[in-house]
Amino acid sequence: MAYDIADLALADEGRRKIRWAARHMPVLAAIRDELSTEKPLIGKRIAASLHITTETAVLLGALRAGGAEIALCASNPLSTKDDVCAALVADEGIAVQAWHGEDLATYERHLEAVLATDPHLVVDDGADLIAALHQRPDVGSAVAGIEETTTGVVRVRALAGEGRLRFPVIGLNDTPTKRMFDNRYGTGQNTLDGILRATNILLAGATFVVAGYGWCGRGIASRARGMGARVIVSEVNAIRALEAVMDGFEVLPMAEAAPLGDVFVTATGMAGVIRSEHFGAMKDGAILANSGHFDVEVEVADLKRQAVEETEVRDNLTELRLADGRTLYLLAQGRLVGQVAAEASPAAVMDLSFGGLALSARYLLEHAGELPPAVHDVPAEIDERIAALKLAALGVGLDVLNERQLTYARSWQAGTLDPAVA
Repeated sequence: MAYDIADLALADEGRRKIRWAARHMPVLAAIRDELSTEKPLIGKRIAASLHITTETAVLLGALRAGGAEIALCASNPLSTKDDVCAALVADEGIAVQAWHGEDLATYERHLEAVLATDPHLVVDDGADLIAALHQRPDVGSAVAGIEETTTGVVRVRALAGEGRLRFPVIGLNDTPTKRMFDNRYGTGQNTLDGILRATNILLAGATFVVAGYGWCGRGIASRARGMGARVIVSEVNAIRALEAVMDGFEVLPMAEAAPLGDVFVTATGMAGVIRSEHFGAMKDGAILANSGHFDVEVEVADLKRQAVEETEVRDNLTELRLADGRTLYLLAQGRLVGQVAAEASPAAVMDLSFGGLALSARYLLEHAGELPPAVHDVPAEIDERIAALKLAALGVGLDVLNERQLTYARSWQAGTLDPAVA
């Protein structure tokens, strides 16, 4: 088994952390038991590009238990946990190609090494693997893909829109048990966690600007308000902006929010959200963070060009002094702050996302030949099963419709004049 990691001796440390995460992932535990018994993935090769965290390790352990051969690289050079890489190699026999802080040349080399395994299924976070595969004349044995995050789904849809997508891809991010929980509660918490670990600032009383009011932005804004911050939202979508207003937030264009903010967080999936004209309007001491997948939402290169001095003040906190004497602070090099400066989304919420991913992987490997090359939703029965497994683990029961209610639900006759249903 080929692997390329920082230090295999870190395996015991990673093993302990993975065990802790697994305690909070009962959905994946149930799925692992099922896959281990049935072994539906024997002979299947999976290539994965993911944030290499303890929660990811629990997911990959479940797929390995089902018989899959797995090659893994990082989806972000700074989110990789080296001890987790070591444990995955030592305990699961996974061909890991990643280490924390790898440069872009190494990142590309690792990505190519994973694709060289000729996978049947590509599991992606950001669509770097899928995009690289589609730049080749032949996709080899690949028959299907899964894309986990918003930005990646956008890229795959663009590929499909050009008529170039060559196999079916499930857009995991679009399913309710992903976006409503991982994106809102997970990203909401880990973003604030990353900001606080990097800065140790007090959020109460601070003006906190959130760019983007999708599911991630909603979660970030609500949690910042819960900690006492005055929250301003900026948006380009009228419906989401109206929702933010009715949720009680102030909504301003970024140009008007720039002079007001103490902390800025981008969560849009779009490039150039905070740029030169905004830097010029910001107050001395403003803090800039990104919670989107790629490091393009804050124009870091432009900010650094404007700086006359750059200092690393704390881990993941860069001080940039500008020519006019003002100082701005950049977190996590403009990369995904909750992954880089904190520990990603909590295991309890990743249990939902990764449970759906594991079952979607099985579904695709069994049914990909029946699906056209397009972006597909997670099958509803998978989503419902994930929610049911989580509720059962939490000890939460549901009501069940009786026969009379089921008849009413199927009836068109019952109404104002005849409300009774036999």
